[in-house]
Amino acid sequence: MEICTVGGYEQVGKNMTAVKIGEDVFIFDAGLYLPAIVEIQEQEKNIKFTEKDLRRIGAIPDDLILDKLGWREKVRAIIIGHAHLDHVGALPFIAYRYPNAIIMATPFTMHVFDSLTKDENITIKNPKKIIMPDSVHYIKGKSSNYKIEFIHTTHSTLQCVFAALHTNEGIFFYALDFKFDNFPVIGDPPRYKKLGELGRKGIKALVIDALYSGTHRKTPSERIARYLVEETFNSIKNTNGLIIATTFSSHIARLKSIVDFGKRLNRKIIFVGRSLEKYVSAAIKTNLCPFKKDIKMIKFRKQVNSFLSKIERNRREYLVVCTGHQGEPGSVLDRISRDETPLKLREGDHVVFCSSVIPDPVNINARDKLDKRLRKKGVRLHTDIHVSGHGSREDMRDLIKILKPKHVIPAHGSLQQEAPLIELASELGYKFGETSHLSSNGKVLKI
Repeated sequence: MEICTVGGYEQVGKNMTAVKIGEDVFIFDAGLYLPAIVEIQEQEKNIKFTEKDLRRIGAIPDDLILDKLGWREKVRAIIIGHAHLDHVGALPFIAYRYPNAIIMATPFTMHVFDSLTKDENITIKNPKKIIMPDSVHYIKGKSSNYKIEFIHTTHSTLQCVFAALHTNEGIFFYALDFKFDNFPVIGDPPRYKKLGELGRKGIKALVIDALYSGTHRKTPSERIARYLVEETFNSIKNTNGLIIATTFSSHIARLKSIVDFGKRLNRKIIFVGRSLEKYVSAAIKTNLCPFKKDIKMIKFRKQVNSFLSKIERNRREYLVVCTGHQGEPGSVLDRISRDETPLKLREGDHVVFCSSVIPDPVNINARDKLDKRLRKKGVRLHTDIHVSGHGSREDMRDLIKILKPKHVIPAHGSLQQEAPLIELASELGYKFGETSHLSSNGKVLKI
């Protein structure tokens, strides 16, 4: 079993891993490095990216390594674990390089992928297969036939799955991203029983989300974030000012909490922004949007400005849910904060950040600038109304103990973010360089 850690092993983003067995290769994820895009957008708004642009700024995985290895023509399937852009966002630009590879994803993830390709005016010729969580599929390869199991897990968007690739060299298990949430706001808890069965069968290699491996706790349930949203909205229910809420567009469970408690304020709830429209529409198409009748969605720029003028005249009647919680240039909240829309913020207005800042210098800087602009206007900020969708050290400990893999490979972070997972592996009896491995982008591990 050869594992090429293509991307996501030196930064938070552009996740991509390729696994080779004989004459067959399987790709897991193909994501963007979003801070690189944010940085360029600060200099030039509304830029249209090409594959060449994205490679130049380091925003997509350097999958050209697969050409050098002679693996590209052997790719049989591209498996996408969930719908976040750092896992699926690069695929529209590079799928053509693997014409014989079938793209496999859950219904929600596939809807998001189709929307991305439509936005970029890209035609995908690859065969596509929609898979359901907790399903089994078979791929015919040149060297062998393969079974792939998709196991439901919890994260911070809908229909997230672990992937277990059964090969004649053992099982390769891909666990990006996850947390063990036993009380999810939408959907079911993780499938511990199935994970236990696979652990007893024997896992050869585990690639695991190590982003918060240095945080010594178990990540709290999304139910806790729901309580925080309720408490925050209850504290501002009597305001005469405008209320704006912002969070990750893909976080449908968090959006449900915002809508549920926003309704108690007796305000009309307006969703503004293309990213929100993309993910909420995908949830509606898969019958996973419980609040679809409680909101109005505004997407296009002219339509946005017209409706924001209406909100400006009737500020206390509305709760605006919009994009821009990371301070992204050109997002709705960014434009509002710069007085580039008809809606003007003033003293006594509230902005509720149902999110945290992604731990990357570009994001931290962009959000710091946004917060300063908002405070200068006298806006009250409510920040970090959030729990993470990523597991912490104790979640990772639990997964490793359940699966009992022979080899552990941390992913989804910088060296500093992945190194604590190696320490954890050492606690559990793994030996660094022998059964636990710190990799880097483009490196090949032979097991």
